[in-house]
Amino acid sequence: MSPRERPNTMDNSENKPNVGEEVKSVDTYSVKCQSCGGTMIFDPVSQSLKCEHCGNTVDIIKDHDVKENDILDGFEKATKWDGDEQATYKCKNCGAVVVLNKDEHAALCPFCGTSHIVKGDAFKGLKPQVVIPFSVTESDAERFAKSWAKRRIFAPAKFKKSLNAENIHGVYEPCFTFDSRVEAYYEGRVGDRRTRTVGSGKNRRTETYIVYYRIHGVINKFIDDIYVATNANFPQAKMDKMQPFKAENACVYENKYLSGFMAESYQKDLKDSWEDAKKMIDKIIRAEIKSRHNYDVVDYINVSTTHSDVTYKYVLLPVYFLNYAYKRKSYEVCINGVTGKVAGKTPKSPLRVAIAAVFGLAAAIGIGILLYMLYKS
Repeated sequence: MSPRERPNTMDNSENKPNVGEEVKSVDTYSVKCQSCGGTMIFDPVSQSLKCEHCGNTVDIIKDHDVKENDILDGFEKATKWDGDEQATYKCKNCGAVVVLNKDEHAALCPFCGTSHIVKGDAFKGLKPQVVIPFSVTESDAERFAKSWAKRRIFAPAKFKKSLNAENIHGVYEPCFTFDSRVEAYYEGRVGDRRTRTVGSGKNRRTETYIVYYRIHGVINKFIDDIYVATNANFPQAKMDKMQPFKAENACVYENKYLSGFMAESYQKDLKDSWEDAKKMIDKIIRAEIKSRHNYDVVDYINVSTTHSDVTYKYVLLPVYFLNYAYKRKSYEVCINGVTGKVAGKTPKSPLRVAIAAVFGLAAAIGIGILLYMLYKS
């Protein structure tokens, strides 16, 4: 689906879904061509606004001076959109909530393509602070996804021969990034495995035992740009597979970048996202602690962490979504809008999985026999 076949959308709102309801919130923005009056969309190739009708282009002066925001200020000092300028439409088919400019009308849902969409109440939300613009075109994204799907080892041959992308669209996915200066004190007990010979005669044998010793220390570290996903349909695991998004391309947010694309609003707020970020930072600290010491087993490691100079950014990441249909099932694929990196799922051929399992079992048996023969010799 090309940008001209769907509403132009952008994220500028925070929606509070009902319990059990999947909500996808988007907003729209459009620019009219000064030459012909046609709609101008952001062109990933030229990084400018381009008229869909006459091809006229308008340069965008990029501002790469991206600022960090003090987390103590939270959202209170952040710029918010005026809810009086918005209108929302809810899709009865998939539950998506579409946010448009007040004078615009939504005829189709941009997510499922149905016309079962009704007008609702407007709401206010946070304005994005940073955007990483698309630099991969829709056609290139489709080509990357097709090449990726054809390389899936376990995908059925019929699936690979009939690849046909459906509902492809570019979406700016929201996330929060966090910086923190960390001071972490740790103490714990780790151990080394050792062996000794015990018994005599027929009872002579080798046993393994563990010698434990205590560890402690301090880690002072600056953690830069922890990316935290904020939506159920673009969770942390999926975002991690898509990284990196080339933070050096980040620009101060302007709605021009979103012309012709969609963007979701965050569902998880700053406070909850920071809690997730602290858990991710804790994993980083623990990994560094373990790298400092040589050991075989861990009894326990206690860590006391203090965060200071914590800052955040509300960032929009460029992602293409498309679906492949096979035997009445839909398989979602995501493409990084900067690097072209692909992640997703494809159907699996039971025959290919079975063959791989047989070969794996045969290899394991062969290695076992070889080790046994070497041991006997």
